[in-house]
Amino acid sequence: MGLALLALSCAPQGDDLAQPMGWDEEVRLETPTDLDPDPRVIEIEMVARETELAIVEAGATRMWSYGGTVPGPRIDARVGDRLIVHFRNELPEPTTIHWHGVRVPNEMDGAPDHPNPPIAPGETFDYDFVLPDEGLYWFHPHHRSAAQVAAGLYGTIVVRADDEPEMDELVLVLSDVATDDDDDGQLLGPDVGGSLATLFGREGNHVLTNGRERPTIRARNGVPLRLRMVNAAISRYFQLAIEGHRFTVIGGDAGISPSGPRESARPVIMPGQRVDAIVVPRGRDGETLTMRWVPYDRGYGSTEFRDEVDVLAIELVGAPEDVAIPDIPARQVEALSTAGATRFDVDLTQRTVDGQLVMGFDGVPHWDATPVAAHVGETQVWTFRNTMDWSHPIHLHGFFFQALDAHGNVLPEWIDTIDVPVDGEASFVVRYDERPGMWMVHCHILDHADAGMMGMIDVSDGSHDHVH
Repeated sequence: MGLALLALSCAPQGDDLAQPMGWDEEVRLETPTDLDPDPRVIEIEMVARETELAIVEAGATRMWSYGGTVPGPRIDARVGDRLIVHFRNELPEPTTIHWHGVRVPNEMDGAPDHPNPPIAPGETFDYDFVLPDEGLYWFHPHHRSAAQVAAGLYGTIVVRADDEPEMDELVLVLSDVATDDDDDGQLLGPDVGGSLATLFGREGNHVLTNGRERPTIRARNGVPLRLRMVNAAISRYFQLAIEGHRFTVIGGDAGISPSGPRESARPVIMPGQRVDAIVVPRGRDGETLTMRWVPYDRGYGSTEFRDEVDVLAIELVGAPEDVAIPDIPARQVEALSTAGATRFDVDLTQRTVDGQLVMGFDGVPHWDATPVAAHVGETQVWTFRNTMDWSHPIHLHGFFFQALDAHGNVLPEWIDTIDVPVDGEASFVVRYDERPGMWMVHCHILDHADAGMMGMIDVSDGSHDHVH
């Protein structure tokens, strides 16, 4: 089902509220062919390969893609559906697929060698799991993560609950790409800028929305529009603004928020994170609104001498309507108890070894680190301390967690990525369910993860020892 049809099917009924024909075609994401007639099983084929795409004006850019598009396909599902992906690697190097935020079995997680080796060129792998939770999720490689994601390997999964609010919606994949515009628009090397660029985290010179620079949609004036957004950039934080408008944030990593809608003039989406927000575009008939990227202070050099960048143009159609935002169904989430929890305090660190930048947890890069032991049913509280000059978005594979506020109170909302601010700290509580295995925890500035800021959690069910 194409996104335009999807949006109309979710819209309030009546031709007077239908969006204009082709309103979203510049941001429409490809959807894969479902090979299984069972409505509760989604079976697709996906190929990672090189392709040339018209990303920038300088010329066709050689990208890496899932199925020939950047972003890759948008997979649409309902809670409880089974997803089967027959994956083939036609890239010149090994790769994996990590299903970011999805509570998959460990063997489906896509972390190299935990437990499966990366998928070599020419080889195949079948990913097969159930989608247990509502929300917007995404997928990307976890082998040479920064280079492969920056080259274009990312796509989305929308998992719907039965009581989704009825309204028009867009799935927006926010990212950037680094190209040599003085030459022929080809990708810059993943190591350009050396250790200093790794330390800051590489940001591309072109900001993309669904693979395009400043695409345009045509939206009914005054009709609420749901924006389901994911930040797929390897380092860039997306702070968004529309002049004269506010965003009604209704959810995040794990779907609609239990704390209810909140207003935000400039929502921030850190790398790996998802934000679900409603905007009511309003103005003169024919006026064009612009959603902009606004520099966000994530540390030294992140806001100095930087201009705002247009992300999405919204052309208003018709005189302003007066359509209310629909009621958002409440989500009930119980706060996890920290009583008896095992506690870990982790310092985020950087050092230089033989002239090379090495990042890590407590001074140890992931390739030298000992996995943290855990067992099924255990509750752990992790506190990350940051004395560096940049913020770090920390992501845990396989499990949702709940953040703790500055007073140690648990915030009852499921998330999978948390920001550790400059000269600050962040804590979360997690309880491990019946999915033993080795699970990654890492900075989602992917340059930092590749430089060592990553660890492993070995969750045991007591029946066997894991092979490390």
